[in-house]
Amino acid sequence: MAGTRSQADEAREAVVEAALGRLDLDAKARLLSGQDMWSLPALPQIGLKSLVMSDGPIGVRGVRWTADDPSVALPSPTALAATWDPELARRAGTLLAQEARRKGVHVLLAPTVNLHRSPLGGRHFEAYSEDPYLTGLIGAGYVNGVQSGGVGTTVKHFVANDAETDRFTVDNVVSQRALRELYLAPFEIIVENAHPWGIMTAYNKVNGTTMTEHRHLVNEILRGEWGFDGFNISDWMAARSTTGDIEGGLDVAMPGPDTVYGEALATAVRDGKADEATVDAAVRNVLRLAARVGILDGADPVVTELPDSVDGEALAREIARRGFVLVRNENRALPLRPKGTVALIGAAARDARVLGGGSATVFPRHTVSPLDGLTAALPEGALTYAVGADPNTELAVADKGFELRAVCRDAEGTVIGTASAPGGQIQWMGSDLPEGVTHDRLHTVELTGTFTPRETGPHTFGIKGIGAFELTIAGTTYYDDVLRPAKDDPFISFFGAPAPVGLPELTAGEPVEVSLTYVVAFREDIPMKVVGFALAHQEPQRDPDELIAEAVAAARAADTAVVVVATTERVESEGYDRKDLGLPGRQDDLVRAVAAANPNTVVIVNSGSPVELPWRDDVAAVLLSWFPGQEGGTALADVLTGAHEPGGRLPTTWGSFTDAPVTQVVPAGGRLPYSEGVFIGYRAWEKEGRTPSYPFGHGLGYTGWTYESVEVEGATVRVRVRNSGERAGREVVQVYLAPGEPDGERPARLLAGFASVEAAPGESVEVTVELPRRAFEIWDEMTMAWSFVKGSYEIQAGRSITDRRLTATITV
Repeated sequence: MAGTRSQADEAREAVVEAALGRLDLDAKARLLSGQDMWSLPALPQIGLKSLVMSDGPIGVRGVRWTADDPSVALPSPTALAATWDPELARRAGTLLAQEARRKGVHVLLAPTVNLHRSPLGGRHFEAYSEDPYLTGLIGAGYVNGVQSGGVGTTVKHFVANDAETDRFTVDNVVSQRALRELYLAPFEIIVENAHPWGIMTAYNKVNGTTMTEHRHLVNEILRGEWGFDGFNISDWMAARSTTGDIEGGLDVAMPGPDTVYGEALATAVRDGKADEATVDAAVRNVLRLAARVGILDGADPVVTELPDSVDGEALAREIARRGFVLVRNENRALPLRPKGTVALIGAAARDARVLGGGSATVFPRHTVSPLDGLTAALPEGALTYAVGADPNTELAVADKGFELRAVCRDAEGTVIGTASAPGGQIQWMGSDLPEGVTHDRLHTVELTGTFTPRETGPHTFGIKGIGAFELTIAGTTYYDDVLRPAKDDPFISFFGAPAPVGLPELTAGEPVEVSLTYVVAFREDIPMKVVGFALAHQEPQRDPDELIAEAVAAARAADTAVVVVATTERVESEGYDRKDLGLPGRQDDLVRAVAAANPNTVVIVNSGSPVELPWRDDVAAVLLSWFPGQEGGTALADVLTGAHEPGGRLPTTWGSFTDAPVTQVVPAGGRLPYSEGVFIGYRAWEKEGRTPSYPFGHGLGYTGWTYESVEVEGATVRVRVRNSGERAGREVVQVYLAPGEPDGERPARLLAGFASVEAAPGESVEVTVELPRRAFEIWDEMTMAWSFVKGSYEIQAGRSITDRRLTATITV
């Protein structure tokens, strides 16, 4: 698939070869090993600067895990995929390249293009869709955007990293057909259409082989068949074998400085256990990346004229409202009626969750909650607010009301450095320490400052981390002991649950002194020095029935009740999968009670991936907001008031846990069989004959659409639609391909193309969709090749997988 090299490519390649020729074995081996958490070493002898990487995918955190270095926070990848707009994904990527350059970052560790195999996947908010074609096109748009700004990407996690349970060790057993048609497919589409400069290999095994050592999938398919010429980097701490990894096609082992490469790799070559030519190939890939991003002397970067500057706040707001999916809207409950009163209900309306947990975390300069957004948009006196129910049934990292700083001391108690800690969480990885602080002198870190409560009553304080801690509040010591891990996970300090340790009585508005001191101890199972812990907090827990009763009273007094329900970081995050699809706390009870009091109840679902909505038929409207990014509240006000229509369509099926066809994410004996084969997502729902809550592709706007005609000529499908409503709008025309003779071995239908169109009321417009050859192919496990399946097919155009309006038959 790889295209021919341009003259500029050849010139860069010549510089790469010359630089490679000037390196000795030790320098080459050192270049393939991280020098710290986020970078590769500089090699001044060849004019190579240090290559810097950063987590994504919704922003660019940079090399420091701190709110002191804020980032634009875009909506979650599920929200971006819900726009069904690869061009909007490209614009998002362009903004992120701008952010990366501002922070001195050369490579963004994104996008995540694993599939929503099961709705229980805890990290699905960070991936796009259950469908490989939609995932591939959105991912290609994103990669093209980032790299148009001169910043590299690492498409991840290659491959079949579709759940979090035992992700470091699980052996995912996947048929060759499922691998090719589902899990490899997004990567293949992106390699073909976006030419990414990097790939990240996953922690897990596939069919018995660890992905960082998977010669067949990496060298034979990714590089061989597809012609990928970028660099292959390990997921952090995934590389485990010096010779296995280098022979398996892994170029860079991260993080450093202690990895399976570096000195160990040089020794393996000298001992005859690894081939220096194989090392050279890996170094060549890294130098090619350096040349592309402009940090190798003598090589012109790929991008010499940067894209125009992007307004990050405006784009975050646009993506949010374009990704909102209106799945129900009875009696035109939305948009809100002018001059009507609104009761806004839900703790998540006040303290919105704008992004998912784990390595995707960034720290925006500000966030706009639904309460903020609607307060600004509605006339004075039109809005009331009630908590109703709080999804946070557990402690969360200290945030609202806390003003903290970190004080570093040596063993004698002398202050050796300080840093601000506005979020109550310390995550210093590698050399990321406050100025003047070194690992050998650092003995304790104290989080200290004040907390001003919003409510009077017993406040729960807790600690997130492992080791010796002392917690003091208002002069009283509540904990002075050692916290030990509940399970053996090197990331437990980052993703584990906080432990409650204190319950002081506090008064609203009266500040108290807070101090949490941690005795620094570096873990031997993490190949870098990490200081990670957090102060956690939970506000006084009022009687849930009283809170719901207050919300009901507010709803009854208003024209419209808007209830915001949400998941929490303990439900959706990197590091663990979900046990069920229920909303935490008493949120379902809240919605039922409010809907009984006010038939004009609108529910906003603030989650990154599917949850159960058992009350969905009892409310007037349901709007899915995903994790909407920093401007989510403003975008929500845009949509609720009708200034803009919700533009999203479901990128994944929403249904109940009991009906979901694929729910197995927990390995048995270290193995997780993908026994469903090619039937995941809507393919599985149709095969099992089950009806979801809301089908793949579904989404309503504020106008109506009539599908007038479909014409097929070769691989070109033309669909004419008319805006039959009363206002301008946008429609996503979806084209599905159904075999004329279903055989049970193939899905009943597949998404084969889509296109969006905008039209004024009464206007008729035509969209063109090109059907890819791959839509007519299956992977033949006998011949181990793609097989074009001839015969009769039905072309189905419509608004979702179940709302198919027009059909045409073709024979190929």
